[in-house]
Amino acid sequence: MKIQLFGVVLLLAACASSGVMTVDQDTYLIVKRTAQLGFGPPVAATAYVYREANAYCANKSGKVETINLDQVDSAMGRPSSASLKFRCVSDTRSK
Repeated sequence: MKIQLFGVVLLLAACASSGVMTVDQDTYLIVKRTAQLGFGPPVAATAYVYREANAYCANKSGKVETINLDQVDSAMGRPSSASLKFRCVSDTRSK
């Protein structure tokens, strides 16, 4: 029973997300780790961080400007992850 509980806790920790964190006055960071099994690219984690960033910037009537995107592929004993540093810029589309 303890082993199963440990496995569930480990799986949930591997799916952790930081949420939007302020890095500087107008710079933000989101980090997402997935519980992807096997080897492969962090497609789900990357999609997640961009989805969160777009929602955050849309709330500020802006759009995402990527400063840096770091991606780590999953490997044996290591979940995939994506880290997005971004800022929200004015949405210059005509309304």
